[in-house]
Amino acid sequence: MAAPSLVSAPRRLAPRRAAAAVVLSICGVLALDAVLFRTPFYISILEPDSSSGIFELVLRREREAQGRYGDNVAITLGDSRFAYSPKQSNELTDRTGLVLRHAGIAGSTARAWYYMLRDLDPTASRYRAVVLGVTDYDDEDELYNPNDDIRTLHYVIARLRWSDVPEFALSFDSLPARWQAFRGSLLKGTVLQRDFREFLTNPEKRLKYIALCREGYEGWTYNFEESTRSMAGLSIDWSKAEATFPAGADDEQRETVKGALLPRAQPQTGRYAAFRRKWLGRIVDRYRGSKTRVVIVRLPRGAVPRPEGWVKKLSSSVREFERRPNVLLAPEHAFDSLERPELFRDAIHLNREGIARFSPMLAEELARTLAR
Repeated sequence: MAAPSLVSAPRRLAPRRAAAAVVLSICGVLALDAVLFRTPFYISILEPDSSSGIFELVLRREREAQGRYGDNVAITLGDSRFAYSPKQSNELTDRTGLVLRHAGIAGSTARAWYYMLRDLDPTASRYRAVVLGVTDYDDEDELYNPNDDIRTLHYVIARLRWSDVPEFALSFDSLPARWQAFRGSLLKGTVLQRDFREFLTNPEKRLKYIALCREGYEGWTYNFEESTRSMAGLSIDWSKAEATFPAGADDEQRETVKGALLPRAQPQTGRYAAFRRKWLGRIVDRYRGSKTRVVIVRLPRGAVPRPEGWVKKLSSSVREFERRPNVLLAPEHAFDSLERPELFRDAIHLNREGIARFSPMLAEELARTLAR
């Protein structure tokens, strides 16, 4: 009988040890990342001016506001086009019976609104209404793919849980975006590393600025007054898709007209409709069976709205939601009267005068819609 090999056992153990070392290394990285970035402590020291910092400031502000108001609060969510003044809207509270609060964030989409509401209203019972502002009740595909808008990762990074990682990553379409979303939601440090480095360079300065923002953010935002800039004098020849700009129009005003009002129609694939059905649908589903009503509002579209039929739209996911028992649609043309150049600071954002008119109109329209 041959003698047993003296080296066979170590050779067999080597791959196992290597695999165990890899597993332990991965676990160590995940644990370190969790200790640093999955704790309330790090959320509390985020840079307030960053995407994630602004998201957290809004969430914190609205959580604190919940304790100051009764049961007739309507929380609004949208992007920068949902420009209104809750302060001016709430001057009509005695008449409307509503207190309006705004949890919208510039550049955000329905995917970010879902995560905002999930942590702002975990029992889906806090609000009389959740109001979602959209630019159109019809679905229009644009040049960009909303599924691959990676900005959402930066807005909601502090809200993502371990259980969110697979679904959140798969909600993106392209492989690079999926990988970035997967890596970022699994290892939050890959998203927050720049914020962490900047904090370490001057912790005292960061902490003082955080304290200042926490103390003043409610007042700054509630009393904010928009620019008085105006697009008065803007006209568009739709037959030629050419704009005549007002004297003194700046680059931002010109670019928003070219980018938001005059882009060529894109092929309609149903991509945007699918995005809305998924993420607006998740918000609607959260409030199914709740006392809270989901109200969808078509916002003022622009300084010079495009003619009807400019793009042949294939569907209306918003109108599909109206069939749900807890969903209400405000009248589609309720704010058409505001779509005038003199009420906009650029192509798509209301100016101070526009907001002053829109804010009470919004409060009254919401009261009428909820009374239905």
